[in-house]
Amino acid sequence: MTLKGYIKPERLSLRSHPDYSEKWVQQRIAEDPSILGLGDLVLRDQERIQPRAGRLDLLLQEVETKRRYEVELQLGSTDEAHIIRTIEYWDIERKRYPQYDHCAVIVAEDITSRFLNVISLFNGTIPFIAIQMQALRIGENIALVFTTVMDEFSRGLVDEDEDAAAAPTDRTYWEQRSSKPTLSLADELLQIAKEFDPSLELKYNKFYIGLSREGQPFNFVEFKPQKNVLKLELALPQTDELDAKIEAAGFDAQDYDNQWKHYRIRLTKAEVTAKLDTIRELMKLAYERRAGR
Repeated sequence: MTLKGYIKPERLSLRSHPDYSEKWVQQRIAEDPSILGLGDLVLRDQERIQPRAGRLDLLLQEVETKRRYEVELQLGSTDEAHIIRTIEYWDIERKRYPQYDHCAVIVAEDITSRFLNVISLFNGTIPFIAIQMQALRIGENIALVFTTVMDEFSRGLVDEDEDAAAAPTDRTYWEQRSSKPTLSLADELLQIAKEFDPSLELKYNKFYIGLSREGQPFNFVEFKPQKNVLKLELALPQTDELDAKIEAAGFDAQDYDNQWKHYRIRLTKAEVTAKLDTIRELMKLAYERRAGR
């Protein structure tokens, strides 16, 4: 592709602009919720009336799951009223519809460090995402850029929890729970992991098989053997590039796990053999991210 030239965009303040309003931003997101960068979302409701609490700007839901996002918009800088309103709407929705997994989202032009610190106090007990929005003029057009400046609190893995350590499992447990052939696939993938770090070993936990390094958890992948297949989970952030790579390889992929930030792939013996190079590439990316490389 040949680039024709460079245009420096001009940043606009929507709060002080006469032609663009919060309603305008709300409509752009409603038309295409994917611009927020939160995944494959659909609009469930707009200006949703809350009992004795005003209106929720946007209610979004993931296409393949029961996860909902309560989105509050604000032009200008974050303030106390909008943060409280965001939490209040999240709380109302989760109580009214407990069958869904809910997450509070605030979108503002300027999320100040002060309020970022305040929001971070809630994170871990309240699933909260803060997104900073920039309006850019490019020629005669305007573009909106959304950047997540605070994601949900990343919960610890099961094998890093004291309760898990108090109830260790072993290979026999997994042979009985799954099967020896699928468990042997975990052994094959361990050998790939050892190409990156020879000290890695399998660590048998109650809910999955992880990896350890020098006796400490080092989970960039997780194995979940079943009777006929092995579920491989890779700790990688979701990107269009990885989505395309996994789709092109023809993997039996489950929906991306937004809570744990994992890609999930179901593997048979034939697939491990046929797609070993792609599996190795994905595992290496996960390893490098975990190792901070």
